[in-house]
Amino acid sequence: MHHSGLSGPDPVRDRNRPSESNYASPPTKRAKTNTMKTDREQVRHWKKVLSPYFGPDNRRSAWQMGYTAVLFLGAWGLMYWSLGVGYWLTLLLAFPAAGLLMRLFMFQHDCGHGSYFKSHRLACVAGSVIGVLTLTPYHYWRKTHALHHAHAGDLDLRSFGDITTLTVKEYEALSFRQRFWYRLYRNPVFLFGPGASFQFIVKHRFPWDVPKAWKREWRSVWWTNAALVTILAAAWFTIGIGPLLMIQLPITFISCAIGVWLFYVQHQFEDAYWHWHEDWNYFDAGLHGSSFLKLPKVLQWFTANIGLHHVHHLSARIPNYRLQRCHDENPELWEAPRMTLWDGIKTLHLSLWDEGRRKLISFREYRRLRTAGAHP
Repeated sequence: MHHSGLSGPDPVRDRNRPSESNYASPPTKRAKTNTMKTDREQVRHWKKVLSPYFGPDNRRSAWQMGYTAVLFLGAWGLMYWSLGVGYWLTLLLAFPAAGLLMRLFMFQHDCGHGSYFKSHRLACVAGSVIGVLTLTPYHYWRKTHALHHAHAGDLDLRSFGDITTLTVKEYEALSFRQRFWYRLYRNPVFLFGPGASFQFIVKHRFPWDVPKAWKREWRSVWWTNAALVTILAAAWFTIGIGPLLMIQLPITFISCAIGVWLFYVQHQFEDAYWHWHEDWNYFDAGLHGSSFLKLPKVLQWFTANIGLHHVHHLSARIPNYRLQRCHDENPELWEAPRMTLWDGIKTLHLSLWDEGRRKLISFREYRRLRTAGAHP
C-alpha cells in the first residue's frame, strides 16, 4: 500500500519542497539544461515501448473494483458474525480482509494516476470513496504521491511521498537527539508497526506539513474525516462502536503494516538508485531504482501487481492489469532489480545511503566502516 510519506526527521525536506509535477509522464523539460537528464530520444524510446499498454479499460476496471468490493464487504460481514464464535476467528479473518483492503487501495492508486477510468470525475469519486475505507484522503494522497513519482531517487528532492532516507554525511551532521529519532523511525518494528498505523489513522486526519495553499487537498482531508464521523455515528445506532473497532482496527493495523512494507521494498534495497539532481535521470530511476518484487501468485493478486513497480514507475499510465504483460513482452524491463519475498525481508536493516560506495547500508555496517576508518 503506497502512503503519503511517513513523517520522520528530515533535514532535507524543508530545504527543497518541490511543486506538483505531471505524474503521468516524466519531467522532460530538465533535458534542456543537462545532457545527463532525460533526453528526447529516451522519451521517444520508452513511449514506443510502453504506450501499447497505456490507458484504462472501463469495463475491466469496473468489474475488478466491483467484485473486490463485494469480497471485502463479505469478509467484513464474516468477521462480524465471528464475534459470536470467538475473537480468535475474527482476528484470523482479518488477514484476508486486510488483503482485500490493500487491493482496493491499489485501485485508488490507479485512479489517482488516471489509469483506471477514462472519466476523471468517475476516478475521483471512486478514489475518494475507497479513501474512506483506507483512511487516505484521495486528493491529498494523489498530490503527494505525484511528487514521489516525479522525484524518486533524487537526493535533492526528497519530499512528500517518500520514506525518509538520509545519506551517511547527513546522518553524521545530526545531533545525538536527532540521530536517536532517525534510528527509531528506521527501526522495522516501529516503521511497520506504530509508525505505519500512525500515518494512516492520525496523520491522514490532519496532515500538518501540507501547505495551506493546497485547497483541494485540504478539502479532501475534511471530506474524508466527515465521512468517517458519519460511519462512526451510524455504527453507534446500529452494531455499536465496540464491534466496529474490534473488526476494523485489526484490518487497518495489518493492511498498514504490510502496505508500508510493500512501499519500502519497492525503493529501499542495497543497490537502489539515488543521485543528486544534476546526475539524476527519470527513466534510470524508474528501471533501476524500483524493484521487481516477485510475489507468490495469491499475494500478487491481493496487491494488484504492484510488485512490478519498475514498470509502474516508467509509466504510471499503465493500469495494474497490464503491468505483467508489459514486463513479459519487453526484455529490457528484465534489467530491473529482482527481489523475492525473502529478499524484501532482508532489506529491513538498511537505513543509510553511502554515497562513496553507492549502496544502502545498515547502522551496523556504518559503525564497522567508521571503526575501520572508511568514514570519518
